[in-house]
Amino acid sequence: MKGDAYRGRRTRAVPARAAVALALVGLVLLAGCGRRSGQSERVTPSGLPVPRYVTLKFDPVNARAGPGDDHRLLWVYHAKGLPVQIIAETADWRRICDPDGSLSWVHKPSVDGRQAAMRLQATPLPLHAAPRDSAAVVAYLAPRAVAQLDKCQKGWCRLHAGPADGWALQDQIWGADERPQCSEPSTTAPATPPPAPGH
Repeated sequence: MKGDAYRGRRTRAVPARAAVALALVGLVLLAGCGRRSGQSERVTPSGLPVPRYVTLKFDPVNARAGPGDDHRLLWVYHAKGLPVQIIAETADWRRICDPDGSLSWVHKPSVDGRQAAMRLQATPLPLHAAPRDSAAVVAYLAPRAVAQLDKCQKGWCRLHAGPADGWALQDQIWGADERPQCSEPSTTAPATPPPAPGH
């Protein structure tokens, strides 16, 4: 199931396995070792721009179909520190997009303003000592691992995880692209199917 490593459906037991290896797990150390510009802004209940990245503050976090406790529970996140993107908000609720592209509403206190990034690809991500390909590789970020995001500049982002920090290509992580990462489901009614032959 998509996102099964950190989400549990209400219809079955929710496993407490945050297999995304948050923050520290998954980094292989080698021997020797603000707000981004250009983001469109609009008036929001919080006064902060949307979209923007935050992290989940707790484990667990309930994900609902709408902005309120009376809305259906879709799943439960078990991944404190997971990066998510806020794409809409009310005074008390946040519409979030997670790294697997799923949308839900979570209560405002469930998110933290600190930013993080996730490695979605199936191969380890090299972290360089400086923001260039020729710089020494100081560590690797494992697939599905999460690291603290410090800043991005000129296509590179500085990541921190435990005792290691380094630079990674911006397009190789989830949590640094300023564009909306999820699309709202279409509300357009499906087209009427053509009549069956012979009718």
